[in-house]
Amino acid sequence: MNYIFTNSIKEDDALRHSYNSLAEKTFGLSFEDFYQNGYWTDKYIPYSLIDDGKVIANASVNIFKSRYNGKEKRCIQIGTVMTDLDYRNQGLSRYLIERILSEWKETCDIMYLFANDRVLNFYPKFGFVKAVEYQCSRPITPTKGRVRKLDMSHAGDRALLKRYYTKSNPYSALTMEDNYELLMFYCTSPMKDCVYFLEDFDAVIIASNKNEVLTCYDIFSKGDYSLTDMVSRVAEPQIHTVVFGFTPAEHEAFHSQILEEEDTTLFILKGKDHWFVNHQVRFPVLSHA
Repeated sequence: MNYIFTNSIKEDDALRHSYNSLAEKTFGLSFEDFYQNGYWTDKYIPYSLIDDGKVIANASVNIFKSRYNGKEKRCIQIGTVMTDLDYRNQGLSRYLIERILSEWKETCDIMYLFANDRVLNFYPKFGFVKAVEYQCSRPITPTKGRVRKLDMSHAGDRALLKRYYTKSNPYSALTMEDNYELLMFYCTSPMKDCVYFLEDFDAVIIASNKNEVLTCYDIFSKGDYSLTDMVSRVAEPQIHTVVFGFTPAEHEAFHSQILEEEDTTLFILKGKDHWFVNHQVRFPVLSHA
């Protein structure tokens, strides 16, 4: 293999733009705003292969802290795995995954990734095993109150979100901590219209209404109020059900079922903490990299 390896594309304008071009072609995503707004830190590390100044393949390391059952763990999530169409079937992804494993496997408590359907037979070759996630839901009745949608293009509202983010999500059994930058990737792009300040509850909630279902992705507050009362406040009149993008701490009070997502399967590296064997939990949606 005569390609150049690098894990330092962030500050190289030409390579970063090439990286974004490949990400746009592969996933319809660009990380340029993520970079320009200062959210691309050393917790997001692309491992890339370069040919003639062009990014042709990539697999990224995402570093998180998590807390489950009161215990803090160091997590490594592999994401943004992509290869240019003209360079496929050369073993480039295999090279990058093996390099990540050799450098990071012994530094973390858990290593995982989310795979699409066409590569379900690929990741077991490296020791990854499928894991089952569970999704919680319950019926709700919409209520009225003081709710303000935050404008994520406004510096004051971004500062408000950051201030409440530091309170964490006291309602979640499994929290991902120290991932403010990834949160802002979501809240300034795909979910920029889903961030609300609940004045009556002194909380910020990230949620979306679609058809008759409200999806609550995250909520930041001191935890002084009922979770159901809070999510009901952002539910539109036609909503009958709330689905949670995290596992409520008191999940026994909710309906729990196996999570089945289109073209998405969770794999966890065998031998690391396998929280998903005997516990009905999920990784928070807003921690997916």
